[in-house]
Amino acid sequence: MHRSARIGILTVSDRASRGEYRDEGGPAIEAWLDAALTTPWVALRRVIPDELHEVETTLATLADTEGCCLIVTTGGTGPAPRDVTPEATEAVCDKLLPGFGEQMRAVSLRHVPTAILSRQTAGIRGGALIVNLPGKPSAIAECLDAVFPAIPYCVDLIGGPYLETDPVRVPSFRPAHARPPD
Repeated sequence: MHRSARIGILTVSDRASRGEYRDEGGPAIEAWLDAALTTPWVALRRVIPDELHEVETTLATLADTEGCCLIVTTGGTGPAPRDVTPEATEAVCDKLLPGFGEQMRAVSLRHVPTAILSRQTAGIRGGALIVNLPGKPSAIAECLDAVFPAIPYCVDLIGGPYLETDPVRVPSFRPAHARPPD
């Protein structure tokens, strides 16, 4: 019997956490994952303010206590003083994967010149891959389209569940020697 993969979706926003602003990033991530993943999965959604300690604690809890194999964040990646998501991600990760941020900025720069201001990053905490995304739903989709092909194999490498995607929506890449579990 296969358990559902647990995926954390973390929105980091002062206004959304206070209910002053409707969270659009978290639902956009969930809708994208629903369309892309064919593996059963469950979303663990959180909306929190731009507070460094709270972001760190939430990421650690989703990875260590909730057992998420993937945590996708939205918000808090810009240059404003309260944008602290990359710092929190770096603080809780055992290994950083800067290629994710590099690829997301490269793709986003095709659409908007201010993408150079984005500080998205990614890293590994135990058995969880953490990926920071921008806050705008269209940018979320562009970035996930660009980096998700590598995510299932990364999750394999850190001991997570075998994530499968709809190849029409987003093909996942695995080397020929990487076989699905029996």
